[in-house]
Amino acid sequence: MNPQAPTNQPDDFKIKDTKPQLGERWPHGGVRGGGGWISSDRISAYDLVEQMYYLYVRVVKAKELPTNPMTGSCDPYVVVKLGNYKGKTQHFEKRTNPEWNQVFTFSKEKIQSSILEVFVRGRVMVGKDEYLGKVVFDMNEVPTRVPPDSPLAPQWYRLEDHREDHRRGQSKVKGDVMLAVWMGTQADEAFPEAWHSDAALVHGEGVFSVRSKVYVSPKLWYLRVNIIEAQDVESQDKSQLPQVFAKVQVGNQILKTKLCPNRTTNPFWNEDLVFVAAEPFEEQLVLTVENKAASKDEIVGRRSLPLHIFERRLDHRPVHSTWFNLEKFGFGVLEGDKRKEHKFSTRIHVRACLEGGYHVLDESTMYISDQRPTARELWKQPIGILEVGILSAQGLLPMKTKDGRGSTDAYCVAKYGLKWVRTRTIVESFNPKWNEQYTWEVYDPCTVITLGVFDNCHLGGNEKPGKDSRIGKVRIRLSTLETDRIYTHSYPLLVLQPSGVKKMGELQIAFRFTCLSLAHMIYLYGRPLLPKMHYLHPFTVNQLDSLRYQAMNIVASRLGRAEPPLRKEVVEYMLDVDSHMWSMRRSKANFFRIVSLISGLISLSKWLGEVCQWKKPVTTILVHVLLCILICYPELIPPTMFLYMFLIGLWNYRSRPRHPPHMDTKLSWAEAVHPDELDEEFDTYPTTKPQDTVRIRYDKLRTVAGRIQTVIGDMATQGERFHALLSWRDPRTTSIFIVLCLLAAIFLYITPFKIVTLIAGLYLLRHPRFRSKMPSLPSNFFRRLPARADSML
Repeated sequence: MNPQAPTNQPDDFKIKDTKPQLGERWPHGGVRGGGGWISSDRISAYDLVEQMYYLYVRVVKAKELPTNPMTGSCDPYVVVKLGNYKGKTQHFEKRTNPEWNQVFTFSKEKIQSSILEVFVRGRVMVGKDEYLGKVVFDMNEVPTRVPPDSPLAPQWYRLEDHREDHRRGQSKVKGDVMLAVWMGTQADEAFPEAWHSDAALVHGEGVFSVRSKVYVSPKLWYLRVNIIEAQDVESQDKSQLPQVFAKVQVGNQILKTKLCPNRTTNPFWNEDLVFVAAEPFEEQLVLTVENKAASKDEIVGRRSLPLHIFERRLDHRPVHSTWFNLEKFGFGVLEGDKRKEHKFSTRIHVRACLEGGYHVLDESTMYISDQRPTARELWKQPIGILEVGILSAQGLLPMKTKDGRGSTDAYCVAKYGLKWVRTRTIVESFNPKWNEQYTWEVYDPCTVITLGVFDNCHLGGNEKPGKDSRIGKVRIRLSTLETDRIYTHSYPLLVLQPSGVKKMGELQIAFRFTCLSLAHMIYLYGRPLLPKMHYLHPFTVNQLDSLRYQAMNIVASRLGRAEPPLRKEVVEYMLDVDSHMWSMRRSKANFFRIVSLISGLISLSKWLGEVCQWKKPVTTILVHVLLCILICYPELIPPTMFLYMFLIGLWNYRSRPRHPPHMDTKLSWAEAVHPDELDEEFDTYPTTKPQDTVRIRYDKLRTVAGRIQTVIGDMATQGERFHALLSWRDPRTTSIFIVLCLLAAIFLYITPFKIVTLIAGLYLLRHPRFRSKMPSLPSNFFRRLPARADSML
């Protein structure tokens, strides 16, 4: 039985098929809108984006530039000018033979001049530059290069003086500049590192946008520190024995052991403390033993250790423990700060290792994009390739005010696995066109790629830059895609604000999931979702929440140090940092998800009631006949049930979903939410209520309710996975399941019912020796089924 679907969304909030003129992969006259199947011999580099032409200007270097007679030196830089657009290289101090090796691009659609000018200037003082010469190109004579053509070799050009006041016959000046100028597409190898000018005019001059960038998440490890015991602990108060605890710090992460229950000089804890560390290891492990005193905890000893000295293990084999001498800095009373020496205080017994068999979770398991363990030795071969073409955005709303008018400087970020990509920022455009294509290796089909659109608030000229504003987000689960099919869709960008849900525009993308090994992919559906260490030695729920929060902070910090930086607010939005926070809206949405699931049982009970009441005599008579047959031949009950599910699966194939799931405002309960509930959802944590008592009670309520919300969501997810068995949401799982149903029906038909019952009973009552800690194959298969959580805002 299919559960009742929620009320249809407004058409403005739905995904739409688009028909972009993608690269050269489309067959002539073939199907374009909404996707199509293409043979593998037609693959090209940029076949998921619209082909765009750019004028490329590579400024390589200059030689023998003249020096300024006043300063006796030359501080050169180059200005590339095309109409109202300008690009400028960095300037070098006291260099007559500078090397820039910088590329500028100008969109062909916005070229309004037939002359390209390359100026070489020298900086004399702040605000004053001297003219050294220039090179002029006629746009009609610029060659066109389309990959895989060979790169265009740069050439030396003699600088000339084209100033009107210069005397005739003296146009040649000293110096040469090496340039390469050509017309190409975004498939050119120079495109990713080029400075682009496809932006609106600002103050009559083109502004070069922030370049596109590929980022890689830092390699994260779980650091397990087992604090065993300490010896020779001394208290400052010699009259009583110390009562101590151990404190361990890695970067901003601080964890403590329990207080040793007994007062002794040789305390014993044997506690595991787990941290998140990122390569390259910049932080140190700081071990501190402290004595619990009446007024203030006193430090007994401290020791700092680099993380690279610890053993890296791939499984649960034991590691060697080590004794470390702790050090304490002593200060004499009479000597003041003059005396600062290392005093032997105590020693501590520690067993520490870097866990390589776990996957360090920095994102929610519901939207996970990578399940590989940390250690590269445990990685398997990829099972597919994901290609995404980020085409454009349409109808973006103004996100800020610039010069008295609304403005948006949009860029798109995509995250899958360890690889993050960021498109270039298109300045002052509500309909930006990126047309950039990226590729990821896929190691598991039950993963999610996330794309977000943001407004750049950190461009030049902004004195007080704020945070980059969220424009919207799209999530796509790979298991819901048909392999080797090109999807071209326009996704609405929806954001929940204090005033309600709002559409911020649309994101147009094209994507394709290519399978490299169908047998390997089907095999993965029976494997655990996470590495086996998560099941053999699992973490507690509280540990996972804390470690995930630390992992997100580390990823945000490392990516924020790149150039251009991927800022913290962007990383947090992409990783759903606030997904665990209490929300009445989310709780209602999860409740109605459960109601939607049990609606099938309600419909079945109503149907049985109608049968019992003889409202449909023909149906009632057929049920009587079926009942008599099953009573006389009870062995037909199981095969009939499996055969019935097999037929339902075949019947549902006609109405299988053709589009990937997307944010559903009705499902998320975002349209009918009460303003007071929105005010509560956007309230700070802890609450800003003035009364202390109300604040404490309110925070406790939100914490408990957040956990209940998560449990309800998990219950809804399990039920939706049952429904996904026959719904063709994941075409591979439905195919596997209905084939297994057919085989089970045949097996149960030819096998005596008593034998089947005996085998099932013996299997359920088997000895613990024959039971594995690893999840069973049916459990692994079930956990990989898609749920409607992907469509939740």
